Formats: sequence, C-alpha cells, structure tokens
Amino acid sequence: MISIIMGSQSDLDTAKEAIDLLEKFKVTYEFKVLSAHRTPGDLAGYVKQAPSRGVKVFIALAGGAAALAGVIASHTILPVIGVPIETKSLKGLDSLLSTVQMPAGIPVASMAIGKAGAKNAALFALEILGVTDKKIHAKLMAYKKEMCNKIKKIKIKL
Repeated sequence: MISIIMGSQSDLDTAKEAIDLLEKFKVTYEFKVLSAHRTPGDLAGYVKQAPSRGVKVFIALAGGAAALAGVIASHTILPVIGVPIETKSLKGLDSLLSTVQMPAGIPVASMAIGKAGAKNAALFALEILGVTDKKIHAKLMAYKKEMCNKIKKIKIKL
C-alpha cells in the first residue's frame, strides 16, 4: 500500500495526478492531509503507525517550506518520495530545494515540481512495489510499452 500525504488541501490538484495513476493500476493507497508545521504530532503518529496498516511507500506533496517529506523520513525507514508543489512566489523552486536538500542519513527521493512530479512519484512508488509484486511489475511493463507505442504511432508531415 502507498500513503499519499499532502501538507495542505490546496495541494489536491497536484496530488490528483498520483491518485489517478494509482487508481488506474488498482493499487491500494491511503490519502491524508497532514502538515509538518501545523500538525507535527499527528503526522509523526500517522507515520509511525503506517507499517502496521500495510504501508510500504510514502508520497509527500508540499509547497513553500516543504518540510513534509523530510519530517516523514525522519520517522520511518520506509521509502519517502517528495513532490514539490509549485508556489506563486518562486514557482516551486523553494519547494524543490526544501525537498531535495536533505541531511545525510534522512533520504528523500525528490521528483519534479508540480503535476509531472506527482505522476512520476506514483510511478516510482509502483516501481518500488513492483520489485516484489509480480502483478504490479507486469502492469508497469504494459504501461511503458503503451507509452512507447504511442510515440511510434506519431506521424509528422512536413
């Protein structure tokens, strides 16, 4: 199972990219809004209890200070994938730097800013699960083949 955590309700539009892909793959996921800054105790408790619920990977979406992925990683040894949310003031660069600049010993995989990052986070989480789950592995292989076939069908007339 995959846990998707957003730092704010305003991140839902971006998170939807990951949710839609996980639903397409028919993979079980949990979805929560928890803030590293506004609900730190609730976040820590949720993360610490996650393995008992079957969670294997976290996807954390956050903007601005974007401490969410790092705080999750500080409370677990499960893989954490950070998705920086695009912000108005710095176009998500602040979120990206907050997500990617983790101290040694607290790893977070960081995806691209915004919707592409959310989609890639879901794919990366599926790849992690696909190492041991043959059904997910087969679905990923079919997904990649479908992408390849779409490109091959493109005909450009000059």
